[in-house]
Amino acid sequence: MEAFKSHRGLIATLDRANVDTDQIIPKQFLKSIQRTGFEKNLFYDWRYLADGKPNPDFELNAKRFHGASILVTRNNFGCGSSREHAVWAIQQYGFKAVVAPRQKRGDAVVPAFADIFRNNCTKNGVLTVELTDAEVEEIFQMTGRYQGLEATVHLEEQRLTLHTAEEISFHFEIDPAVKEHLVRGLDEIRQTLQDEETIKRFEAQHNFQRFS
Repeated sequence: MEAFKSHRGLIATLDRANVDTDQIIPKQFLKSIQRTGFEKNLFYDWRYLADGKPNPDFELNAKRFHGASILVTRNNFGCGSSREHAVWAIQQYGFKAVVAPRQKRGDAVVPAFADIFRNNCTKNGVLTVELTDAEVEEIFQMTGRYQGLEATVHLEEQRLTLHTAEEISFHFEIDPAVKEHLVRGLDEIRQTLQDEETIKRFEAQHNFQRFS
């Protein structure tokens, strides 16, 4: 897994809440036994018309968002089923980070991301950035005002900066363990391999006791 410390890229906005994983990558595209090629079917039902041509009304098809690598969306992104293919599609399309708001509604809290989706992002090196509803709304407003708006996500400093005439920055919180895994580029296998020698010693001792 590629390490994530800092990334600067073009922002694309998807003004939709409760985007579930079937909308991110519909079920008919989960048949492949390969782990590649999912980017062409990202948001398929919104992205294409019935004849297979790009839907001109879908946000991400706008020319101004071509080449975007930071996706800003609304709350509860990635809800629904636990399919990891949704993260693969987002990553393979070119998104390095996804930004969404944690929204309070009275005593209830609507999460920025579904838990399983967030965990799958961490496993695949995609950063999920949780901001307040007001901060995400400001990003939407700035993206609408400035065509080609870029931002830098500084994971080590836990800061997202909009590159407007006067730069605007937002601090975000992240679990320290998740931060370490992303900064060091450690997926679950590489995490386990850090203890390879300890595992080997345990197995040797266990096998010795078993057969002695």
